[in-house]
Amino acid sequence: MPTTYDPKAAEQKWYSYWQEGKYFEAGKRPDAPAYTIVIPPPNVTGMLHIGHALDFTLQDILIRTKRMQGYDALWLPGSDHAGIATQTKVEQKLREQGLSRYDLGREKFLEQVWEWKEQYAGTIREQWAKMGLSLDYSRERFTLDEGLSKAVREVFVRLYEKGLIYRGKKIINWDPAARTALSDIEVEYKEVQGKLYHLQYPLQDGSGSITVATTRPETMLGDTAVAVHPEDERYKHMIGKMLVLPVTGREIPVIADEYVEKDFGSGAVKITPAHDPNDFEVGQRHNLPQIIVMDESGVMNAEAGLYQGLDRMECRKQLVKDLQEQGVCTLIEEHVHQVGHSERSGAVIEPYLSTQWFVAMKPLAEKAIAKQKSGEGVRFVPDRFEKIYLHWIENVRDWCISRQLWWGHRIPAWHCEACGELHVAHEAVDTCSKCGGSALHQDEDVLDTWFSSGLWPFSTLGWPDNAEDLARYYPTNVLVTGYDIIYFWVARMIFTALEFTGENPFADVLIHGLVRDANGNKMSKSLGNGVDPLDVIERYGADAMRFMISTGSTPGQDLRFHWEKVEQARNFANKIWNASRFALMNLEGFSAADIDLQVELGTADRWILHRLNETVRDVTRLLDGYDFGETGRVLYNFIWDDLCDWYIEFAKLSLYGENEQAKRATQSVLAYVLDRTQRLIHPFMPYISEEIWQHLPHEGETITLAPWPVYDESLAAPESAKEMELLMDMIRAIRNIRAEVNVPMSKKVELLVKPSNESVLAILQRNEEFVSRFCGTSRLEIALEMAAPDKAMSAIVTGAELYLPLAGLIDISQEIIRLEKELKTLNSEVERVEKKLANEGFVAKAPAKVIEEERAKMQDYAEKRDKVLARISELRG
Repeated sequence: MPTTYDPKAAEQKWYSYWQEGKYFEAGKRPDAPAYTIVIPPPNVTGMLHIGHALDFTLQDILIRTKRMQGYDALWLPGSDHAGIATQTKVEQKLREQGLSRYDLGREKFLEQVWEWKEQYAGTIREQWAKMGLSLDYSRERFTLDEGLSKAVREVFVRLYEKGLIYRGKKIINWDPAARTALSDIEVEYKEVQGKLYHLQYPLQDGSGSITVATTRPETMLGDTAVAVHPEDERYKHMIGKMLVLPVTGREIPVIADEYVEKDFGSGAVKITPAHDPNDFEVGQRHNLPQIIVMDESGVMNAEAGLYQGLDRMECRKQLVKDLQEQGVCTLIEEHVHQVGHSERSGAVIEPYLSTQWFVAMKPLAEKAIAKQKSGEGVRFVPDRFEKIYLHWIENVRDWCISRQLWWGHRIPAWHCEACGELHVAHEAVDTCSKCGGSALHQDEDVLDTWFSSGLWPFSTLGWPDNAEDLARYYPTNVLVTGYDIIYFWVARMIFTALEFTGENPFADVLIHGLVRDANGNKMSKSLGNGVDPLDVIERYGADAMRFMISTGSTPGQDLRFHWEKVEQARNFANKIWNASRFALMNLEGFSAADIDLQVELGTADRWILHRLNETVRDVTRLLDGYDFGETGRVLYNFIWDDLCDWYIEFAKLSLYGENEQAKRATQSVLAYVLDRTQRLIHPFMPYISEEIWQHLPHEGETITLAPWPVYDESLAAPESAKEMELLMDMIRAIRNIRAEVNVPMSKKVELLVKPSNESVLAILQRNEEFVSRFCGTSRLEIALEMAAPDKAMSAIVTGAELYLPLAGLIDISQEIIRLEKELKTLNSEVERVEKKLANEGFVAKAPAKVIEEERAKMQDYAEKRDKVLARISELRG
């Protein structure tokens, strides 16, 4: 092995090796249980960001673990056509050439978008490879491929035939920049400093006026009534009278409707049925005209009269100026309010009356709600997100699924030009079933992107055909996604899966947070604080990035990205490399067949096997619970502290010693522990673990398929663990004393040890060589009966008193000060445990084992305190 680890070389070498060996492909273990994850498909709009890296790394950790545990593990890759987002990008590109999509026409424009898709889908695959993702590329899907398009048509036709898809005229969210309808959840509400305009509408008979207030004065040109509450005494005499709409001169009625809050504002509300969802409902009840005053680009139309041709915002300025001059606009107040913006284009949303396609959500939602509340629904991790999901789906409104775009799934509906009959079908309709005419044209609109991605867990596996993969790998096991798309995607996958497969699409939904910058700010292009995962990989390697982002937070919580934490992860990788390199230098000629753990093992050997065993148990349990942060902590502590800092140092005694039997035993343990350690770290750090594992004594072609370690009762050695704890405590204590009085490890010291009992004496005698070596002693004396020497540094550990006679090096007054500090700490600990045990609530509720542990702690602290007191007394003489 080279002296330093080269991430770039390892990444290029091993990803090619894994792909050539087809190790990521599912289906090679027909008798094994299946385990499936379908990737949340990234949009083919550009580069992947650090949030994608987090999402994909968590999935890769799970899939690699399950593959090693013997499952037939499928991680299905794919990408989303992302209708509005992708079309917007391509239109921007065309505008730079002075062209629009209309200059090209639908067919030529779509050719351009497909070229874009191929380019960026290829880029996404390259990024997946850089991150080390173990995807089954043989099953890669795209939301516009033929199989998924067939599934979309099937779902649309079935829902239409059941009356759950319908075409109707409603107020929808209109994006005037992209010139398309949006669903409710594609609207982002932002707090905006606006204005509230108070307008006076005069009664036609000259008997007075009514004041209304609006934040969108340009819509008054489409007003068809003013509404008041039927029981409002101020306006009862006006109900049924006509008002004159300023500027237009059009007469509109005063109507009574309980929608109006009589105690809010003036108690009168202008009604614009074509430009407000609530006004639309009022208009339906009172059979009011619906006047649309602007076109699809947000430009005022002929209904706006004098203001025709003005952009809606320009119209607002000019209209308000005119209304002020006419004395109609009597007051303008500063007003902070929530304004809807297009999630894709950023344009201010216009509530707009339009003929669109809708999904009737209530019947679908009821099925999903009943399943969830029965206890047989999807499990959310953390479980608090279940409430968020249920709240949305219980209050869901009909879903507007048509988009006025060219890129996407064309709606499978054909209109007869002769009689207007509508035909919904899987394939093109040539003849009208009503009039026999042959002049039919397909609906121009496409479906909302989320309509197709809502089918992703089963459409990707071959539905609606009776596909082998569908039978084998569906339902999937877990969906890993961010909390920001619970409404967009998670909910839709659940209700469509229940409707069309009768099963939950996945057993679990693991919700992670967003990746934020070091200060907790959301990453964005405008702030310039985004992080490109490829930059991280270039600087520190894929393994370092993966370990940092996957272990940096708990489920559901946001992660703050710190470059120094990536550096720490890189240092961790180097620590693993250096430890492994040392081990391999001492394993020359040693094969996997030579590993024998049945021979006589030393204390350190039994201890490291015990700790490995505990780590295997804990890591497996934590990964099963999706607790990646705690898994990372357990692995880090075991590898850095137990294996590298302690065991490898202890192992040097036998590896460099004269006892061949002890050397052979340590080689076996070292080879075994390093092998299992690489397997445990592999899902997090696939490249370095493969590189090291291939150098270790091993069996098999790749660590990717190496069996996952399992807890082995025969390796449990609690007594050896206690022995090692005593030895490590002693070594730490002596090193701390040396540091305190500035005595380097190179300087040999006398060490006197007084064990508390025969058992501790036996342990120390068995491990005398370790104590002498790691405490740096010139003379070591261990005895049950021992008088505390004068002028010595001392330490108390559980089971023994330690003395370092340091004549000429110790300042007795400083030693007393140090012991008094230690006494203060011990007094605090005794007091803390005493209070705990005196707490009746704690004693009543805590398990007996916990109470016994606390009592044992108090006794231990008290014994140490007494010994420190005695030592202080001795030094004061």
